[in-house]
Amino acid sequence: MTDYSLEHYAQLIERAPVYHVAEVTPYERAKGLSTRTGNNVFLKREDLQPVFSFKLRGAYNHIVHLSEAQRARGIIAASAGNHAQGVALAAQRLGLKALIVMPQTTPEIKVNSVRTLGARIVLFGSSYDEAYRHAQEQAAETGMCFVHPYDDPLVIAGQGTIAQELLEQATKIDAVFVPVGGGGLIAGIGAYLKVKRPSVRIIGVEPEDAACLHAAMQADERVVLPYVGLFSDGVAVRQIGKETFRLAKQVVDEVITVTTDEICAAIKDIFDDTRSITEPAGALGVAGIKKYVERNAAKDQHFTAIASGANMNFDRLRHVAERAEIGEHREALLAVTIPERPGSFRRFCETVGNRGITEFNYRMADPEQAHVFAGIQLQNGLAERDAIIAALSDADYPVLDMTDNEMAKMHIRYMVGGRGKGVAHERLFRFIFPERPGALLHFLNGMGQHWNISLFHYRNHGSAYGRVLVGMQVPPEDEAALRQFLADVGYPWWEESDNPAYTLFLS
Repeated sequence: MTDYSLEHYAQLIERAPVYHVAEVTPYERAKGLSTRTGNNVFLKREDLQPVFSFKLRGAYNHIVHLSEAQRARGIIAASAGNHAQGVALAAQRLGLKALIVMPQTTPEIKVNSVRTLGARIVLFGSSYDEAYRHAQEQAAETGMCFVHPYDDPLVIAGQGTIAQELLEQATKIDAVFVPVGGGGLIAGIGAYLKVKRPSVRIIGVEPEDAACLHAAMQADERVVLPYVGLFSDGVAVRQIGKETFRLAKQVVDEVITVTTDEICAAIKDIFDDTRSITEPAGALGVAGIKKYVERNAAKDQHFTAIASGANMNFDRLRHVAERAEIGEHREALLAVTIPERPGSFRRFCETVGNRGITEFNYRMADPEQAHVFAGIQLQNGLAERDAIIAALSDADYPVLDMTDNEMAKMHIRYMVGGRGKGVAHERLFRFIFPERPGALLHFLNGMGQHWNISLFHYRNHGSAYGRVLVGMQVPPEDEAALRQFLADVGYPWWEESDNPAYTLFLS
């Protein structure tokens, strides 16, 4: 791959004929966000592209530069969503045959979107990496031209046309906050802005559980993440691209990581200002702005967030709504132990005060005490949460803050009320199962007849993966066999046996 200079990339961007398929997207001031943050927050609305994502810019720019001989052989790509739609639309407009390899776990809505654009689809593997390898093999066998989703100069230049539009639309920009997956978007935007307006800060934003650029910047080399979270599936990439990282080291001023709750809150923020719903990856820029403002006490700055896409499964909205309040510090989840005697429950409610209760779970633990799992609405963020905890502690109620406890948020709040009596050697594990037929059977077959399942809870939020909490009775002498089973089953896992949410409500 040629090491183009930033100036060369700027020229490629200015010559990119992306507007055969793409549109110049609106640049809108987010009034509510601006007021709340004390800054001027603008959204670059790439979610309004014909395929609801910026990806068609780079895909078309690569494909349109193919020779006639290459076009005749057709094009192939691997993608679980947005890139697939961009490639399919570009191929349709240019009259080319296209083959898209998608993981078997790809939601049906995305498969149908690609199919309606005329591309042939092959479902292969359970992850993007497996689909990518299969697409590369097919390209080698058939001679079809492979269109990389991000690590390609022409793809990078196509995405960089967003920056060209920004300079035509914005009177002032202090910083641009860019979602980062493989790095094509931030490389293109950053290359152009650093040539044309170098004072603009380029800030990448990644999920905490898929921060491949952040890890590479810290190590000063590309690293492969052992696991990436899939809530923000549009940026769930284990390793930053080679060319995109070379450019990122030159143009990126900072990388911010954000939590799932902060992403959900940002989706709601964008909805409040635009009445549009972005996908999780599309809200990363806003989540990054809010974190940057809070950390740096920024005031009266001009910030731009790239709203990169809106390919959201409808049934994921439940999860977004649940987690947005926590991400915005408008809800606290507390586990409180109260004495099991007349009047103690009323006294607990009086201590909480005249606040809204989002949920309340009560379970008698023994004749002496009971445990309460409560969601409490907050008006004044973290300070109010701390005040509630202090008031409960002063009233001699043992209290644990569960607001940032992933197992509590994902599972315990839906399971409070059941306890296992006399369950010997119980170990608790949290898994992420791929959403495909046979995933549970694969798990159970691997376990065989070794251990009894003492607890099982499953949650899915419209994504390609489901969250599972499993209790197993594992005697101490089986530790080596347990470790081998966890390695062989191949699903990401975390042990939660010492999690206070488990010991309070389930053990």
